[in-house]
Amino acid sequence: MDVTHARHEGDITSDVLSFIHDAVLLQETVAAVLGVKSLPKQTGNDTQSNNDQNGLNISGIYVDATFGRGGHSRLLLSQLADDATLIVFDKDPTAISVAQELASKDSRVRVVHDSFATLTDSLAAMGITQVDGLMADLGISSPQIDDGSRGFSFMRDGAVDMRMDTSRGQSVAEWLEQVDDETLANVLYEFGEERHSRRIARAIKQMESYESTLELAEVIKEAHPNWQRGKHPATQSFQAMRIFINNELGDVDDFLAQSIPILKSGGQLAVISFHSLEDRRIKQFLQRHSKGQYPEDENLPMPPNRPRYFSKPKRVGPSKAETSQNPRARSAWLRMATRTDTAYEQTTQL
Repeated sequence: MDVTHARHEGDITSDVLSFIHDAVLLQETVAAVLGVKSLPKQTGNDTQSNNDQNGLNISGIYVDATFGRGGHSRLLLSQLADDATLIVFDKDPTAISVAQELASKDSRVRVVHDSFATLTDSLAAMGITQVDGLMADLGISSPQIDDGSRGFSFMRDGAVDMRMDTSRGQSVAEWLEQVDDETLANVLYEFGEERHSRRIARAIKQMESYESTLELAEVIKEAHPNWQRGKHPATQSFQAMRIFINNELGDVDDFLAQSIPILKSGGQLAVISFHSLEDRRIKQFLQRHSKGQYPEDENLPMPPNRPRYFSKPKRVGPSKAETSQNPRARSAWLRMATRTDTAYEQTTQL
């Protein structure tokens, strides 16, 4: 998630925004994906210049699985050698426009307009079977939240869309027209951890239309019996519908599974998450494949010897200075691990 302050740029097409970047856990994530403790101190004003003389000048193939507005990618590029390659993925057409602008100026960058769940197939189409580092910044970006027309915000009015990729798939409004009360309630509970899901689902289904995010948020607000101080009552329901319509958790699971065969021995995995549903998945995945201990083996008299694909994982949160500057970074966690030299077994249950 790029936590950003938006501004219009006159030299970019009217459909594309350029952003001043303040990406969450920026230095920590780029250092992690490069396998170094910290990055060299910058001496100039431009910390993300491709020609920075203080860069590490590291070769290899790297993937930014969630380009966003390119905060992490730009800093990573400043540390890479001229012969390195950076492949960037994103579902969002606006993010892809920004990525293509970057690629037009830096020949090391290659752009994929698709989910990171297509990692293996998309890389194979480029003739790439393994990479040196993978980084992903999960969830929704600030530009997406701040653009009311995208439908992610319950504070700004817009169409009830919520698709990451507006060029394909079903919008939340279209889904709400078709879904039944029980299925909607289950989605609100499973993906939003909303305790009052059934009551809220009934209220949503009584709406005459789903054309306005503010109207939808107001209906949820009126149906919600217990407001948490400092938190809008529609927060969890909007999160649930967004995660569901974009298959966010399924894509995360697919991406993590593919990281094992895609990463070279010694390759680095670095993933930022912003809520417990994502973080729990990453934590359990890395624990399972660093310890070689699977939950389904616990009650077996002789557990099988599972492969250990990752070193002991580490977790880093934002500093007080960062959360003070960017309040949206408060819930962020970066989990990282190094790929071991254990050969990938195709039959492994991931």
